[in-house]
Amino acid sequence: MGLLRDELLKSIWHAFTALDVDQSGKVSKSQLKVLSHNLCTVMKIPHDPVALEQHFKDDDEGPVSNQGYMPYLNRFILDKVRDNFDILEFNNVCWTLCFKKNINMSHLLISNDDAFKVWCIFNFLSEDRYPLVIITEEIEYFLRKLMEAMGGIWNQERFDDYKLTLNRKQQCLSAWELIELVGMGHFSKGMNRQTLSMGISEVFQELILDVLRQGYMMKKGHKRKNWTERWFVLGPNSMSYYVSEDLTDKKGEILLDRNCCVESLPDKEGKKCLFIVKCRDKSFEISASDKKRKQEWIQAIQTCIQLLRLGLPSPHLEARLRRRELRQKQQAEQGELEERMRLLQIANENKHRQLESMKKKLEEAAATATLEEQRRKQTQTDLQDRYRTDLEREKMVRQQMEEQVAQKSSELEQYLQRVRELEDMYHRLEDALEDERQARQDEETMRKLQTRLLEEESAKRAELEQIHLQQQRAISQTQAEKQELESERLAKVMALQAAMLQLESLERERHGALEQYEEVRMKLEQAANKTKSWKDKVAKHEGLVRLIQPGDKGPQRMTNWGPAAFTDTELDLRKKSWQERKNHNQSAQ
Repeated sequence: MGLLRDELLKSIWHAFTALDVDQSGKVSKSQLKVLSHNLCTVMKIPHDPVALEQHFKDDDEGPVSNQGYMPYLNRFILDKVRDNFDILEFNNVCWTLCFKKNINMSHLLISNDDAFKVWCIFNFLSEDRYPLVIITEEIEYFLRKLMEAMGGIWNQERFDDYKLTLNRKQQCLSAWELIELVGMGHFSKGMNRQTLSMGISEVFQELILDVLRQGYMMKKGHKRKNWTERWFVLGPNSMSYYVSEDLTDKKGEILLDRNCCVESLPDKEGKKCLFIVKCRDKSFEISASDKKRKQEWIQAIQTCIQLLRLGLPSPHLEARLRRRELRQKQQAEQGELEERMRLLQIANENKHRQLESMKKKLEEAAATATLEEQRRKQTQTDLQDRYRTDLEREKMVRQQMEEQVAQKSSELEQYLQRVRELEDMYHRLEDALEDERQARQDEETMRKLQTRLLEEESAKRAELEQIHLQQQRAISQTQAEKQELESERLAKVMALQAAMLQLESLERERHGALEQYEEVRMKLEQAANKTKSWKDKVAKHEGLVRLIQPGDKGPQRMTNWGPAAFTDTELDLRKKSWQERKNHNQSAQ
């Protein structure tokens, strides 16, 4: 009830402010009577005019301030409020009293109904302090939802630019400024009036009417068991269904409580995407248009039932409370930060004062040190004068002693010169001996080096002679192999030449055989021609003439035309000769 009271007070505040024509903070008693009567009527509270008269009996004629009206409003109206009235009707009464006096709708792109919805959204999102304002975070939240409902794209840069101009003014907006911002279409450019109106209605239903989800689905009847399409609207504790989306003809309502549940059903009766809402006394079978919407409806209904079981408010109200708690937390952290900065500033000022005092002390100490330095310099000057006198006296004594020392020094120098000459002669003698010893060592070293080089040279010479002998043997062996290869090459060349000669001989024999074959073929053709002529003649005379020829003593091969030109023996010899030539040619190739 505390949340409801706060929301009602916001609308009443608008109405009370509208009645304050001269903006003095007070309203006449007669106007308050009318306002109280209208409030009691719309909220279904018995009106008590006597209580109003008694409450303001000391101020019968003068106007009454908001603070003076609040005790009566709380005691006789708000304390008696129950949730059995239409809050939209209540808001409409307050809106009717205030909107004409605060805004001109003629130049805006939205209707009076859309402006009323924006006003209700403002009351929902505004801060709980008076005069009522909506801060930039809530403005961005509302405009984002509006663009999302219209299917547009949120332009963060445009809002950031608008927020800069807003911050230069006051960092917040009143209800009428918000209505003008939406009505001027600053953030809905490119959208027509109908789209803007539909977007405002969708946001209004979501935030004010607590419509968590809405859409067309098929519902199975309880009596005739037929399936009918209905427009469903899901609220925090109920699920209403209408004939169409204009919400004019309500066909029923599914009351949700903590004992309800929603379950998915398999496809049946030709219906798909089924689910059932089970309540205490009745169950409702519903068919969604597709699987995605079915799952979204089931999830939304389960969320409502879970909120009822936990006793939590609607999601939008809870989200608003969380945003306010977060802002309060941020403000508290900001306050703590400012307090810490203030403490740090105070500590810094204290440190600055301490530094100033230390600076003064240092300046005083510097002045004292300057005086001490001056006294020290004066004392040092006196001491220097005294020391100068003593130094002059000592200088005279030192000159006398220096003359004596110079004399002694000359004698000593002569003696030292003689000693140095002797030492020099001794050192040169030692150097000569050392040079001689070093020369002997170098001579011995060179002798050993020459001996070693001679030995190495002998070894190298022997090694070279051995290599030379090996080379000579290799050369001789190579020459022998070369001669052998040359003889083989010559033999192959001679064999090749013989083969070439034999091939030429065979070629000549082949040509001879071909010529003999050609001669035999010509003879055979001539014999065949002769035989044919004789056959022709025999055919003409039909046996009247018969040639008689002497025959060979040996057997002769007979053909169709008479005895053959060759005997069998001659043919065998010719065949054998031809076969031998053929074999010889093949072997030669």
